[in-house]
Amino acid sequence: MSEKAKIAIIGLGSMGYGMARSCLRAGLLTHGYDVVAAQMDRFRAEGGAEGAMVDVAATLDAVVVVVLNAAQTEDVLFGEAGVVPLLRKGAVVLACATVPPEFARRMEARCRDFGVHYLDAPISGGSKKAAAGALSVMAAGSPEAFDAARPVLDATAETVFELGDEAGAGSAMKAVNQLLAGVHIAAMAEALTFGMTQGVSPAKFLEVISKCAGTSWMLENRAPHVVTGDYTPHSQVNIWPKDLGIVLDIARTAKFSAPITAAAMQQFVAAAGMGFGHEDDAAVAKVYARNVGLTLPGED
Repeated sequence: MSEKAKIAIIGLGSMGYGMARSCLRAGLLTHGYDVVAAQMDRFRAEGGAEGAMVDVAATLDAVVVVVLNAAQTEDVLFGEAGVVPLLRKGAVVLACATVPPEFARRMEARCRDFGVHYLDAPISGGSKKAAAGALSVMAAGSPEAFDAARPVLDATAETVFELGDEAGAGSAMKAVNQLLAGVHIAAMAEALTFGMTQGVSPAKFLEVISKCAGTSWMLENRAPHVVTGDYTPHSQVNIWPKDLGIVLDIARTAKFSAPITAAAMQQFVAAAGMGFGHEDDAAVAKVYARNVGLTLPGED
């Protein structure tokens, strides 16, 4: 691809929008598409390229799919309005959702049938790193897929882990990451609210534990949301029953017991059932708080 590569980002949520802006900043001709028309209008107002997908697909060098799950990914690629049959041979799909490794391998094979490269490219880092072009990408695919995707990777990622020459390895590593990330968020919520039962305020918890051995990146990133009582979603509660469900499905196939993952997943399921599914995933703390009658910041 040339420096003025033509790309499309499909999915302009908190991650996809940041990636799209990073591609614009890097000088790539960037189209942005989303089921929410206002997101597309907003992106075009900031410099995004015009044109319907059906009209521009054949000109694209890369399509970056930043949707919620495997079903949405497959629909974008091969559904009624699927993009893959419209792409030129040699174009590349970067699939960024958390999906089972077997699904990634199947999508790679289907893309290959159309002469299109597929990069299994799940992402990590959150919306702020997406907006800064500083994501971590756990990528796997053929050398040709990596070559075709390089301008997008350079624009959006601080670190690209090249994990193999076949799809699936990237998604496997993302499952490992999501196991830890989901458990760490739930553990943060449990520890923070446990501290409250002992007279430790959320603010003091964050001040002290963030400087002690019990800290984690997720604690330092999510606990401030609880401290301020701001659950504006950067990563929704609803993501975790899906992602930890993928982890547990993989574990079941491997005959691997993952009890800590299962316990964390149940807390996110409970949070969604209590009506917090569309809030920031730090809202899992509300499950613990409700169970023991605690009042979190911002709930007075």
